[in-house]
Amino acid sequence: MRAVKVYEEAWPLHSPFVISRGARSEACVVVVEIDDDGVKGVGECTPYPRYGESIASVMAQIMTVVPLLEKGLTREALQNALPAGAARNAVDCALWSLEAQRHRYAPGTAYGHLLPQTVVTAQTVVIGEPSQMANSAKALCEAGATLLKVKLDDHLITERMVAIRDAAPHATIIVDANESWHSEGLAARCQLLADLNVAMLEQPLPADDDAALENFIHPLPVCADESCHTRESLASLKGRYEMVNIKLDKTGGLTEALALASEAKAQGFALMLGCMLCTSRAIGAALPLVGQVSYADLDGPTWLAVDVSPALHFTTGTLHL
Repeated sequence: MRAVKVYEEAWPLHSPFVISRGARSEACVVVVEIDDDGVKGVGECTPYPRYGESIASVMAQIMTVVPLLEKGLTREALQNALPAGAARNAVDCALWSLEAQRHRYAPGTAYGHLLPQTVVTAQTVVIGEPSQMANSAKALCEAGATLLKVKLDDHLITERMVAIRDAAPHATIIVDANESWHSEGLAARCQLLADLNVAMLEQPLPADDDAALENFIHPLPVCADESCHTRESLASLKGRYEMVNIKLDKTGGLTEALALASEAKAQGFALMLGCMLCTSRAIGAALPLVGQVSYADLDGPTWLAVDVSPALHFTTGTLHL
């Protein structure tokens, strides 16, 4: 019989992570370990309050399937045993990890998926005064970043973005409003971003206000994050978004993430791969997707004061595999 452990961890950040919903000073994760006759698989998730999740609620969800896991629950059966979300992600990734320990995959692959030697990852510029954000963007670019993800709320849009573009004239910039904008004035803001050569806008409106995106021709691509969780989300995104942001904590693990990526591409959506604040364990679980996406936003572990060991190798703007 398998042995299963479920526990929480808190990883302090080296500096506050500030988005439109507030500031965070640590990454709080839930870890699942599955030991099957001495072969161990490990999975990690980050509960997200935006989706009604907490450490306690996620751990309680996981505990409902522990007896099944001990008896040999498969990844396929797990998809119906838990709903999409952080809890299923931790279990799903632990089962993937367990499978990986039993197989001898070729070097340079993740679960049999060929990996590039390096992945360009976005480096996040968090919300602050325009000068602060510009200084952060400049410092990141000078350290090697070529792709910046700028967090915005509903204030000082022009001032912040003009200052950042002046400070980082050659960087590829994507903007994430985290649902903080309103349909009124959205077209003008999108045009401003397009004029500043912003490559993509992520989730400008609340997920329940997506219909407003049908009312104008987008001058730049718009990406669904909070509006896209699993394949079931795709039908409502047509004609509103050009891209979807895949995160394992939303899909409920790599199993559904791979299926979502395949179906989204078939329907004409471009792909982005994102993450929560997390350790390298969580990024490692998502690596099979890196070859399929237009943008990778995998800098979660780079915000930690100390990462899990062994850690993935990041330099500013690049993940080295």
